[in-house]
Amino acid sequence: MYFLLKILARLPLPVLHYLARWVALFIIIMPYAGMRWVVRVNLSLTYPQLSQQQRLQLERASIYSQCLTAAESIKSWGMPTSYSLAQIHSISGTDILLQALKNPKGVIAVVPHFGTWELMNAWLNQYASPVIMYKPSKDAGVDRFMLEARQRLNATLVPTNDSGVRAIFKALKTGGFTAILPDHVPDHSGGIYAPFFGHSVLTTTLVSKLAQKTQCSVLGLSCIRRPDLSGFDIVCELLDHRILDQDLQVSVKTMNTEIERMIARAPEQYMWGYKRFKQMQNLSNVYKKP
Repeated sequence: MYFLLKILARLPLPVLHYLARWVALFIIIMPYAGMRWVVRVNLSLTYPQLSQQQRLQLERASIYSQCLTAAESIKSWGMPTSYSLAQIHSISGTDILLQALKNPKGVIAVVPHFGTWELMNAWLNQYASPVIMYKPSKDAGVDRFMLEARQRLNATLVPTNDSGVRAIFKALKTGGFTAILPDHVPDHSGGIYAPFFGHSVLTTTLVSKLAQKTQCSVLGLSCIRRPDLSGFDIVCELLDHRILDQDLQVSVKTMNTEIERMIARAPEQYMWGYKRFKQMQNLSNVYKKP
């Protein structure tokens, strides 16, 4: 797998986009295939106001976008950082990032599974040396490929366990920087139920607890693909100050609301193929196939 990924990363991006289009088409023609079914369920939960035809269009666009993201991530991992930087056409909020980095209490960047977030690392590492959690891939070849890419940057990789959390907390206490993907389904010990697109879902408390303890700056970062596939736009923004609220429920709810707002810029580019709603307070087995 490692050598296959190395070969794919050397292909021109338009060729990878072409291959991604065919993979997406294969997924789309199988209505009960794993990924398509998860996307369909997620969109029915999050956009009930859309007509069936509108949701179908969004479903297909989402599958295509997720295949593009996979191809773009492989290309980003396999190429020098200068390649990723060259793909970025516009940046909104660099001044917000630079101002936040002056905060002696540190900075947390909230980075949802939205757009092509991996490509943004090269830009971010021009300004900061983030401490980020890293969970090894189950495939040794994929893991080797991703590690090589991340170790080219200024990031410090820490495990996704208590020792990793302590390392992040220590970094923030000294004015450091971390980026956290906040929209996975956590263990019950690491989450609480909070609204997300109108449903009470198990949500990580990591961002909120770190923000409460340190009173650091909390930013949102997105790397959004342009509709014509000509490149990417980065958006850096301050998130609602209520993420720092000492009431954990208020903080986590605020974070989810801010993630919803970020997704609204390009809903089709969110990773709807992930079972985000598998732990809900009032519903169960939502992904059970007919």
